[in-house]
Amino acid sequence: MATAISPLAFFSAGAAATTGAIVPKPSQTPPLPKPLIPFLQSNTPGPLSSLTAPISAIAVAAILSTTPPLLAATGGAFNVYYGTAASAANYGGFGGNASKKDSAEYIYDVPEGWKERLVSKVEKGTNGTDSEFYNPKKRKEKEYLTFLAGIRQLAPKDVILNNLALSDVNLQDQIASAEGFSAEERKDENGQIYYVYEIDGAGTHSLISVTCAKNKLYAHFVNAPTPEWDRDQDMLRHVHESFKTVGSY
Repeated sequence: MATAISPLAFFSAGAAATTGAIVPKPSQTPPLPKPLIPFLQSNTPGPLSSLTAPISAIAVAAILSTTPPLLAATGGAFNVYYGTAASAANYGGFGGNASKKDSAEYIYDVPEGWKERLVSKVEKGTNGTDSEFYNPKKRKEKEYLTFLAGIRQLAPKDVILNNLALSDVNLQDQIASAEGFSAEERKDENGQIYYVYEIDGAGTHSLISVTCAKNKLYAHFVNAPTPEWDRDQDMLRHVHESFKTVGSY
C-alpha cells in the first residue's frame, strides 16, 4: 500500500541507520493523468472492439505484424546491464559487457542509445555509486545504482530514504521541495522486499527502488527533468521497474 509522507518528515527522522500494438486514441480525447507508482495498474491496451470504426481481421494482423515485439508499450529498445557491485579495491572501470553476466549481483535495463559514465574509484568508495547511464541528448535524464555493504535487512521506509538523502544533496533538495511523494513496499516472485519511492520535485522527477540482498543495500535511481519526464515517462518507468537483484540471497 502506498504511503504518503510529508517531505519534512525525512529530515526529522533519525539518520540511523512491454506486448502488442498500441491503438491510438481519438485525438479529441484528452489523455488521463498518470498516477504516481502505478504498479497495481495494468498498461494493457483496451480491446479492438472499442475503436469507433470496425477493422477487419486481416487489417489487424497486418498492424500487429509490423509492431516490434516487446517495444510497443515503451516506444524503444533496451539493453540489459549486469552489475557486480564490486568494492572500490576491486573496481576496474567500465562495466556492462557480457563477461559480467555470471558474476552479476543486479540487473537493470538501459535505453538504447544511452551512454555509460565512468565511475571513479574515489566516487565508488565514498558514496557507493556502482554504475550510471545517461541520455546523451539530455545528461540529467539518467539512471544509476548505489550500494552499501554490511546491511542485512531494510530499515523502515522513511529511515532508508532519509539516509539516502543524507549522502545526496540533490536528493535532499528534491525531497524538501517535493510537490508530490509516494512510498510503497512490494515483493517480487521470490518474496524479496523492495521499497519503491516516487518524488515529484521542483523541476525534477525521481523513481527510486531499494532492496537488500547478499548483506548489501542496493538503491536504483531514475531521474529526469520535468520536460523529459513528461515526454519519456513510459520508458523511464520501464527502466525503473526492470531493476532487480540476481543470484543467491
